[in-house]
Amino acid sequence: MIRVTEDIFQLAQAFTISRGSKTEARVLTVQVARDGVTGWGECVPYARYGETLDSVRAQIKALPPGITRSALQTALPPGAARNAVDCALWDLEAKLSGQRVWTLAGLPAPGPVVTAYTLSLAPPEDMRAAAAANAHRPILKIKLGTPDDMPRLEAVRQGAPCATIIIDANEGWTPQVYTDLAPHLIRLGVALVEQPLPAGQDEMLSEIPHPVPICADESCFDRASLPGLRGKYDAVNLKLDKNGGLTEALLTRDLARQMGFKLMVGCMVGSSLAMAPAVLLAQGADWTDLDGPLLLSEDRPHPLAYDAEGVHPADASLWG
Repeated sequence: MIRVTEDIFQLAQAFTISRGSKTEARVLTVQVARDGVTGWGECVPYARYGETLDSVRAQIKALPPGITRSALQTALPPGAARNAVDCALWDLEAKLSGQRVWTLAGLPAPGPVVTAYTLSLAPPEDMRAAAAANAHRPILKIKLGTPDDMPRLEAVRQGAPCATIIIDANEGWTPQVYTDLAPHLIRLGVALVEQPLPAGQDEMLSEIPHPVPICADESCFDRASLPGLRGKYDAVNLKLDKNGGLTEALLTRDLARQMGFKLMVGCMVGSSLAMAPAVLLAQGADWTDLDGPLLLSEDRPHPLAYDAEGVHPADASLWG
């Protein structure tokens, strides 16, 4: 049996990117029950990819009750619906076998990974204050994506002089805006720039300098998307909701490494249940951005632990 429900998690504060703001995370929770055991998964439908809560719910409900993880890979396309079911099936397999997911997947036992902490788009003075309040964190990811981002970038560096900075433009820049900002990136300690130009309008990235690595986010989905990123991007951001689950994400990770891409493992704004499988994917990644639960004012029971070492693997009572 496959059951899907909607859950709402309030955010600790409004979260803003170049495409808009939100004050809550609306997620779909999937339960797959067999032989008296239930596996759990979570997804965050994303309008940018043409998904809604209703459309993703309908995709999940249309699946046959006994679908296998192997059959799921062709039954649904990459996206949120397949992610939630895939992760629930991994959890189910682990519980039925009495083994942790990483053992079933042939992966080494995971450890904690240092994660970025995201500062949402705001006026420069507000971003400076947010950076100062989080200056103890080793990596700050800042949401930009407007023609007036230089003052914001300067303000964050003033607020957190020692933190590594990752920029996420969320497709909000033009080639001219990127070109204007590029000379300042190294001076301000920027380690990575995510998706500066809109997906499908990013050919110029193969022609302009990359003073710091450029990472594909909205341009990267599953393995099939990787060949088209060569020459334009130095890194790829893998998210379970884009890859369509842990099964495809692990394969995409391996192929991306073979093709010479650096790796970032990111997330949508979701609960610890959504992050738990991604912690396995993030082992050995160049950058990790799994801070979703840190942005919430409430979380699942048995949430992931975050401390000075980073985000820790999930306890079996949560997932896997």
